[in-house]
Amino acid sequence: MIQSKSLKETYSAELNTYIGHEKKALELMHSIGKLLFEKNIELVLFRNHLIDKSIGEILNLHQYASQVVGKPIQVDDSARLASEIYNMDIAPAKIDIGKLANEWKNEGVEFPSMTDFIADKLSHFDQFDSSAIEPRDVVLFGFGRIGRLAARELIKQAGKGQQLRLRAIVLRSIDDVTLKKRAALLENDSVHGRFPGTIEIDFENKHLIINGQRIQIIASSDPSAIDYAGRGINDALLIDNTGAYRDKEALSLHLQANGISKVLLTAPGKGIPNIVYGINHSNLDIDKDHVFSAASCTTNAISPILRVVEDNFGIVRGHIETVHAYTNDQNLLDNLHTKERRGRSAAVNMVITETGAGKAVTKVIPSLNNKLTANAVRVPTPNGSLAIMNLELEKTTTLKEINQHLKSAALMGDLVNQIHFSVNEELVSNDIIGNDCCAVYDSPATIVSQDGKSVVLYTWYDNEFGYTKQVIRLAKYIAKVRRNIYY
Repeated sequence: MIQSKSLKETYSAELNTYIGHEKKALELMHSIGKLLFEKNIELVLFRNHLIDKSIGEILNLHQYASQVVGKPIQVDDSARLASEIYNMDIAPAKIDIGKLANEWKNEGVEFPSMTDFIADKLSHFDQFDSSAIEPRDVVLFGFGRIGRLAARELIKQAGKGQQLRLRAIVLRSIDDVTLKKRAALLENDSVHGRFPGTIEIDFENKHLIINGQRIQIIASSDPSAIDYAGRGINDALLIDNTGAYRDKEALSLHLQANGISKVLLTAPGKGIPNIVYGINHSNLDIDKDHVFSAASCTTNAISPILRVVEDNFGIVRGHIETVHAYTNDQNLLDNLHTKERRGRSAAVNMVITETGAGKAVTKVIPSLNNKLTANAVRVPTPNGSLAIMNLELEKTTTLKEINQHLKSAALMGDLVNQIHFSVNEELVSNDIIGNDCCAVYDSPATIVSQDGKSVVLYTWYDNEFGYTKQVIRLAKYIAKVRRNIYY
């Protein structure tokens, strides 16, 4: 038995070690803020945002990084690296400090100093001058669930080099009462919490002033008739999140308005490119095309996982069942609805309904054409959904092998912003709310058949915020305001 004195010494030593980690986390937070606001350099930790995080949250992210990478990522190294980056002349960028810390641990002895190590790792930043990026005006057409989250994200990112500037929000009608209510809905959200900033209302000019940024509120029922240029908005990207305009002809009405040059739909579209950022965005001709779709939240959730599986094992056929949070399209209580079953109360029923994600994913990954079926069940949760993919493979695999491929995709390559590799054996739907990846892969839940030819994969997704992050990523690509990145 451990003596009481020994227990006391162990307690003190462990507590002092943790306090030391807290101090280093505080140093890291200080560097994160200075880098962001003084140099327009954003630090992330294996793709997880570090802005507005508490000391405890930053330490938890380091613990997660150690679990996923398999080697300890010390907050001391992250703090030192961040301080060194601040003292260097680096153009605006987004840098994964976790990846850098892991590489420093493995390769640091090969360099004379940490400064030399960082300079070597970021040497490709000289390929283009991201400091010359001109911010692009953005108009939100509609202000529902996705519109308000997009507004929050655009406002929050204003300090990150001003890649995208929210200049206006278009509603069907506006008066003082509805303006006040719209501001209240932006400020308070039952799922995503209170907006961490300031919102003021200029009733006379019909403006919202959000974190010091003046946003014009425009009332119009005719997309083509708005004179944005007359309001100082030029060459703008319009994000349509109303769901009222779904095909190229209807969405092109926005382009007739003075001041709009590109349109992005936050839903599947007809006759226009349907894009899942990270999968097929590089196929776009952003100079020739002017109207785009960010596909659906479910298509964004399943495409990254299916891409990895298709590339490494080949998919013979499969079925995708989505367990989806209820939406505003459903009834709170039983009432008339044009679609089967959706008239029944969303709050107390599981409702079988259709999903177009099985067909939509073939537009993103053409090799899956005629290989997938899909259906959906709406369940009584306000946010947080799950896609269950039952797949027959061309090549045999093991549980360890398929999880390793998806883990690698989450840590390096083109899908690091899309796939979050979860090792949490207690994960439930509420835990993924606010996750900025469109696909949260539940590795402990993976099932592989005895013959290794069939797998069942579980992927969670925040069908609101995770999808909105994909919309913003695609918007930056279309608007040509990409920064240097190091992932």
